[in-house]
Amino acid sequence: MRKPHAPHRPALNAGLLALGVGGAAVIGLVTWFGARAIGREVLAAAWVVPATLLLHLFQLHLSAVAWRISVGPPPEARPPGIGRYMLIRWVREAVNSMLPVAQLGGNLVGIRLLMHRGVPAPQAGAGTTIDLTIEALTQFLFTLAGIAALAAISPDRSWAPWVEAFVAATAVALGGFVLAQRAGLMRLVETLADRLARVIPALPQGALHGLHAELLRLQKDRTALAKATALHLLAWMLGIAETWLALAAMGHPATLAQALVVDSLGMAARSAGFVVPGSLGVQEAGFVLAASLVGQPPEAAIALSMVKRLRELTVGATGLVAWQWTEGRRLLRL
Repeated sequence: MRKPHAPHRPALNAGLLALGVGGAAVIGLVTWFGARAIGREVLAAAWVVPATLLLHLFQLHLSAVAWRISVGPPPEARPPGIGRYMLIRWVREAVNSMLPVAQLGGNLVGIRLLMHRGVPAPQAGAGTTIDLTIEALTQFLFTLAGIAALAAISPDRSWAPWVEAFVAATAVALGGFVLAQRAGLMRLVETLADRLARVIPALPQGALHGLHAELLRLQKDRTALAKATALHLLAWMLGIAETWLALAAMGHPATLAQALVVDSLGMAARSAGFVVPGSLGVQEAGFVLAASLVGQPPEAAIALSMVKRLRELTVGATGLVAWQWTEGRRLLRL
């Protein structure tokens, strides 16, 4: 007889395999560019980690407000407050960055926690889909800003072909995702949810009925979409300050334009490596490549990625604890 969790094993094994490959890539990069030199850079920038945590708190706040706007108020319950959305966004980010869930598990956890606060499943799912779409679109705009800055400060255009190919591929992927939503992707999700409910008794039948209609309803609020877009874009721009500050602490001062190039292209590489837990190895390689385009040494780029990971580890570990605390309190109330 098949064990209850057997269907999840292939995905888990794939995630662990990707994690192993990413870890090997990091070890290879650190060894190649010099562990001692990178260690010195990380120690030099360690004092900025509290500042990066504070900056990330602002980013979390902006992202939480944008998510709340995208979801909108539930029809028959008091809408969760900003503080509650910040907590759930924190948990959502922690699960995505710390667990082998290919950037999907955290979003599902976020939807579930919103449902516990009175938001209907179709509305929570549709609003979160809109939030993810806006977040991806604004990152694309942020990346384009970085490319424009690179074109303005770099006389060398050898990078242009592969950057243009990346931009074209990303634009096609984003456009396809948006068109698929309009064409009925959420109806497919509704059907799949019903089929899963027939196999897994814990899942309620018809829980996501109306998901497509809810998505179309929320997308009609252009004012809400514009506000959420502005907030997400501002959150991305705050990452420039983190990169600029960390490089300055290492003794490799950068202009704001250079910091924009490094942060936007480095984070684009991280997003492209979503199948690897925490984009381990992909993020480091991305920052090395981006930093090289503006004359920053590879050891500083890897150290910058490590500083960001220290912040990510702190936020992620505490976020997982917050998730368990939230679930524990809910169970005690049952």
